[in-house]
Amino acid sequence: MYILKIKGTARIPDYVQLRDDGFTLIAYFRVDRPEKALAKCGYADRQEEMRKIIEELPFGKMTKLEI
Repeated sequence: MYILKIKGTARIPDYVQLRDDGFTLIAYFRVDRPEKALAKCGYADRQEEMRKIIEELPFGKMTKLEI
């Protein structure tokens, strides 16, 4: 799975994309509200771990996610 953090503008918030190994979009959610999207794609039990990863992630760089 891959993760990408997208920088927002003044009116558009920052977003995160989760993509599978074929780069198909699995989830797209705001950085400050990941709970519902993570629950929907099966990662509700790893919300705190994902929050830490998202905070450390640089904007605009796709990163392989090993969880």
